[in-house]
Amino acid sequence: MFQLLFCVFATAAVYNVNAYEVDMYEFLMPNVWPHSDELYLCTPIRISPRNRFNIVGFQPNASMHTAHHMLLYGCSEPGSNDSVWNCGEMQRNVIDEIYSTASPCRSGSQIVYAWARDAPSLHLPKDVGFLVGQGSPIKYLVLQVHYMHRFPKGHTDNSGVFLKYTKAHMPRQAGVILLGTSGIIMPNMVEHMETACTMTEDKTIHPFAFRTHTHSLGTLVSGYVVHRNKDGDEWTLLGKKNPQLPQMFYPTENRDPIKKNDVLAARCTMNNSHEYVVKIGATNQDEMCNFYLMYWVENDTPLKQKYCFTAGPPNYYWSEAHENFNWIPDLEASTP
Repeated sequence: MFQLLFCVFATAAVYNVNAYEVDMYEFLMPNVWPHSDELYLCTPIRISPRNRFNIVGFQPNASMHTAHHMLLYGCSEPGSNDSVWNCGEMQRNVIDEIYSTASPCRSGSQIVYAWARDAPSLHLPKDVGFLVGQGSPIKYLVLQVHYMHRFPKGHTDNSGVFLKYTKAHMPRQAGVILLGTSGIIMPNMVEHMETACTMTEDKTIHPFAFRTHTHSLGTLVSGYVVHRNKDGDEWTLLGKKNPQLPQMFYPTENRDPIKKNDVLAARCTMNNSHEYVVKIGATNQDEMCNFYLMYWVENDTPLKQKYCFTAGPPNYYWSEAHENFNWIPDLEASTP
């Protein structure tokens, strides 16, 4: 059984923001029991297909002492018809006697929101919203919560996020592209994990927020846009943060438009102080290296490309791409 989102307003609060009415929906885990370490659980809500809604804000209801991180997926189809399921790739070869196992989305997967390390609420800019429901490929929302540690028997959790949404038309649709990489870090090594993708769609996106994510080994995550022109590559910083700080969406350093043939690039500086090899990748690995870019498009639909993943390191040779572009470890270590 799915919850039907935005049809019953028993838990909704009403606001007036920027001259349009905003409601709030409590999207929470239904008192689940995290029965094992490193458990990823998902729960869905179905969007009313007869209406168009714009999500304009996210208010987390979670603590880093309970949830390692949360992801909110937009899906055309959810990964399971169950009310809760195990959606961690690392659990694929393990029989879960409590929850069935599936991906967050069966089709049409995209990231809408992400949270970790007690990040605060996120409010989108004026006239910007994530379109869901009628006219959008997002027919379901799926909340994924990563529990690092097992709960004692009888203890449950209802972490989640309060969604602020409106029926008002938003001229600017929001989207997220997630840059990530995979690879290994040898014992007692500092490694740079890098990824880059060329914009191939004939669209103009306007970046306004970024988020970084690693587990405990990340010291700095940086994102850039590279404008290709006849005089050479022009590197522009989108944002960089120490991922051990609250993993919120921060304002981008630059909001200039990004267009076709521009390159999106990201790098994670990882410090493996362990005596063993660390694998970096998706949820079936020890570590992660992610740079999220949130953007809006004017009177258009968001990018079809939702993810930019490459194997590494290295994948994008920064020094060869621009002779004046140098990474200075001391500077990286001191950057907040």
